[in-house]
Amino acid sequence: MINTVKKNNDIIFTVQVRAGCRREGITGEIDSALKVEVTAPPVEGKANNAVVKLIAKSLGLPKTAVKIESGEKSKIKRIRVTGATPEEIQRLIP
Repeated sequence: MINTVKKNNDIIFTVQVRAGCRREGITGEIDSALKVEVTAPPVEGKANNAVVKLIAKSLGLPKTAVKIESGEKSKIKRIRVTGATPEEIQRLIP
């Protein structure tokens, strides 16, 4: 189960990112974090942009609803999503 925190209308949770993979997708859960793989390299924010795009698409939200709150230069990131519920975040786990 992914740890989520509700703040006002936002949900905050942790993701662990693997950049430079062959395929993009949400691959599971690890240490209470969502495990995400993206094809973009971890250079000049490309992987971060890919993570935001992937999570937004998976939740059916615009990219502006998903923000990286912390960890922009780390594989462990805190994500803030506006307009989603904790249950919707849990359903992202394949």
